Amino acid sequence: MTRRHGYALLAAIVAVIVALSTAIYVGVAADAGTQDRTTLSGGAPPHNSAAPVSTDVWVGAWSASPVGAEPDTETEGLVGRSVRNVVHASIGGTSARITLSNLYGQSALTITHASIALAAGSETAAAATETMRRLTFGGNTTVVIAAGDQVLSDAVALTVPADSDVLVTTYSPTESGPVTYHPTARQTSYLAQGDLTEDVTGTAYTEQVDHWRYLTALDVLSDEADGTVVAFGDSLTDGKNSTANANRRWPDYLNRRLRTAIESGRDLPRYSVVNGGIGGNQVLTDGLGRPAENEAGVSRFARDVLDRPNVKVVVVDLGVNDILRNRNLADPEKILDGLRDLVHQAHARGIKVVGATLMPFGGHNGWSEAREGVRQTINEQIRAGTVYDAVADFDKAVRDPYDPRRMRSAYDSGDHLHPSDRGYERMAEVFDLENLEGSAAARL
Repeated sequence: MTRRHGYALLAAIVAVIVALSTAIYVGVAADAGTQDRTTLSGGAPPHNSAAPVSTDVWVGAWSASPVGAEPDTETEGLVGRSVRNVVHASIGGTSARITLSNLYGQSALTITHASIALAAGSETAAAATETMRRLTFGGNTTVVIAAGDQVLSDAVALTVPADSDVLVTTYSPTESGPVTYHPTARQTSYLAQGDLTEDVTGTAYTEQVDHWRYLTALDVLSDEADGTVVAFGDSLTDGKNSTANANRRWPDYLNRRLRTAIESGRDLPRYSVVNGGIGGNQVLTDGLGRPAENEAGVSRFARDVLDRPNVKVVVVDLGVNDILRNRNLADPEKILDGLRDLVHQAHARGIKVVGATLMPFGGHNGWSEAREGVRQTINEQIRAGTVYDAVADFDKAVRDPYDPRRMRSAYDSGDHLHPSDRGYERMAEVFDLENLEGSAAARL
């Protein structure tokens, strides 16, 4: 071989190596951050123009934890009817996907048609013009969800503005009860006879309900947020007694406050805030049934927090029901151990935990001096920094300065347990937005 040919061969080998290295680099870069873009319905994500490639990230725009089986749906479910859920997006995005749950079903749930659209206005089942999109699951319009399972839809191109109402509609032609639902929505949703999944007028959706069915999450591909905050709690987080169709739960107020602060120029994390509250939820104790309805916080934490997309922070406001619903006097150390278990679960995923002090419930029919003592013991440990990475002192924010065992009247909805709209707003006002910064503590 001549020297000239040797140089040519060496140059060719170098060119091949460079080309291969470039291809590998580009492939890795293109794959970064795409773990969330798979489906749980089986099969590879479809290659279609409805879900374009994007450098944005998936974040939660809305969520509602599955609570139990809807009464009177045990046999037929909602066979032959279209379920139109109305949800409120906390953040905007250019593509969307949903999660449907059959957690409390006792047979397979067959969905043959599903859609997503922007609502034409508030408190309406009508869709905004030209926003109706058909949803698919693993490339198919039909999906069968086994009892106890959930499914993630394929992504669909849809510009979802922040603070917009979104319609998610499903149709099932077969008996598939009972229906998995979230009962305290504080949001009107709709039901219609027949397959009207892609109906835009909304006129046939004559039945109104105050709960969400099947739907547990709406995610968006967003350039407005880099991560998700999950508010994890009981009815105080779920927004009981707040004004319906007004999005006045404390996580709603917190989300708007964070977005306003960022828009004003504050250097804060760009996160969306979603709701993981369940009325009556406890840290340690499940409800009845198999699977357990109103599953304990330590058990549902993985599903309702860790499995959400790009969760960076969780805010825990849980423990009051462990005190109120215990026939005997609750052991504060056991409740604190349960709260610390939530922190350990979060830290294992690198998620920061902000914890709330337990708010007063003096005047409620479940109050007693002994139960007040349990609450105070728990709050002392939370404030001392032995439970969470950071603290939101909701107790101090809403209590009556003249009787700290009770909620201030301006913040009380009237039952001496759940805040009014102003009370929920106050909770968000005292939340230190800088507590959203940083990562989980290495060790508590």
